[in-house]
Amino acid sequence: MRYLAPASVDEAVSALAAEPGKTGILAGGTDLLVQMKTGLIEPDLIVDIKKINDLNAIRRENGGFRIGAGVSGAQMGEHAELARAWPGVVESVNLIGSTQIQGRATAAGNLCNASPAADSVPALIAASAVASVAGPGGTREIAVEDFIAAPGQSVLEKGEIVVSLFLPSRPEHASDAYERFIPRTEMDIAVVGVGISVDTSAEGEVKNARVGIGAVAPTPLLVNEAADAIVGTKLDEEALERCASAAMAACSPINDKRGTIDFRIKVAGALAKRVAKRAYCRARG
Repeated sequence: MRYLAPASVDEAVSALAAEPGKTGILAGGTDLLVQMKTGLIEPDLIVDIKKINDLNAIRRENGGFRIGAGVSGAQMGEHAELARAWPGVVESVNLIGSTQIQGRATAAGNLCNASPAADSVPALIAASAVASVAGPGGTREIAVEDFIAAPGQSVLEKGEIVVSLFLPSRPEHASDAYERFIPRTEMDIAVVGVGISVDTSAEGEVKNARVGIGAVAPTPLLVNEAADAIVGTKLDEEALERCASAAMAACSPINDKRGTIDFRIKVAGALAKRVAKRAYCRARG
């Protein structure tokens, strides 16, 4: 196994594209190193992108935020402007592992690990986040909801890496929230996770909404029907019930030791109502 710490994105892409064997990208390493230790993967080349300065910053861009692929969850949590604009995204990333893990784990890495139960992904979907990808053929943008192809598998092609995540600007009276259900109080994988973003009028009517749900299908879901259920309302109980019903209808979970199909579907509906209320209350100040 070889280890490379490139100083630029171009150098990283070139190394990954030229390697004929298996490759691994080290950002935080909280997934990669565990998978290596347990023998799930045995890369021939590891490319450490933490040494690329451009990937370790949060920058304002077009009214939104450009979050480098090497930025840790702790850095996101400590960024006051980001936390005010996108509290749901920040709280989702800050649920990944322990405080120590958050000092290393990255939102981009959580996305690239491609777990159906990844905490940050439903919140990023709700936020209309876009992954910027660099590869041998140049750069391209991928909406987060289109990024995961199957459990553990992304749409990245050979030599490609995620260099940043972009969160768009927020209009006035808009906010988001994320919540999950886990069997334990901390440091567990989501049985169900729901992220919701809402944009409201000055009078309190929901003008736009996005609903992301994780751990209820082979890939995290963008559930337009659940969002449509609350658009045009002031989030009355009837609208919340419609949102919950649409969220449950979108689910196609599995039975496992952490939850049954029926349980996961019911939890998805309950969380959709709860998270919609929280996002709405934040949007209304």
